Amino acid sequence: MRLVSICPSNTEKIAYLGLVDQLVGVDDFSDWPTVTRSLPRLGPDLRIDMDKVEALQPDLVVASLSVPGMERNVEELQKRDIPHVVYNPHSLKEIGECLKDLAKRTGATAKATVAIERYERIIEHYRSLAANVEPVRLYWEWWPKPVFTPGGTNWLTEISALAGGINVYGDTSIPSVKTDWDDVLNKQPDHICLAWVGIAADKVKPELLWKRPNWERMAALQEGKVHALEEPLYCRPSPRLLLGLKKLAALLHPSHFPANDGKDPLWDHNVDY
Repeated sequence: MRLVSICPSNTEKIAYLGLVDQLVGVDDFSDWPTVTRSLPRLGPDLRIDMDKVEALQPDLVVASLSVPGMERNVEELQKRDIPHVVYNPHSLKEIGECLKDLAKRTGATAKATVAIERYERIIEHYRSLAANVEPVRLYWEWWPKPVFTPGGTNWLTEISALAGGINVYGDTSIPSVKTDWDDVLNKQPDHICLAWVGIAADKVKPELLWKRPNWERMAALQEGKVHALEEPLYCRPSPRLLLGLKKLAALLHPSHFPANDGKDPLWDHNVDY
């Protein structure tokens, strides 16, 4: 098949199913696996050049609604009658369901069975480990001003729990919460996880948190428990979240969870789960 992905998380789903060799084009932000960086670029995920997509004559375009504004891409695909599927998972279970659906559409069922079974085993492994630790309170920051943080129906609430943590905004029933610095201060999180959307971890400036009103009183700052994390490992609804989980769990509870060796637990089959 001739596959086109117009969202980084979908490019990653395609990779985990072993279908990279069938990709003929991707959005500008798809950056993993590295082999995809040499593919034709079709524009930013919110401004896909549909003329370029159409010219590639795809058998299937894998689209997304994970970011507001992406619906314009879907409308244009429908208008041009280009074969497509749209994914919008909010949970780890839904990500697994997307993998299964994509496998059926592409004939990758055998490969998908192995990948999905391992995906589910890793999640259960971390769930069992997390059951034996005292959870710490986490504040996730997607954007600093205005402040956006994941809510209770976002995958990061699940990732937090599997890593031995509690999302301090996990009691909300929405995937994304708009809040403010005062409210975060009142939550008194044990750890602050900065995963600013679209910003590389080395460009995030944790020292700026000290300039927020009264945040110098926050224990997380005083104890140095502020973490600039890789946005692609936490902000994309992809199986690659499990690498983010591995890194986070080792960071929060280093004596309890497997060490962070930087290897993707789903991609690297040298470790059994």
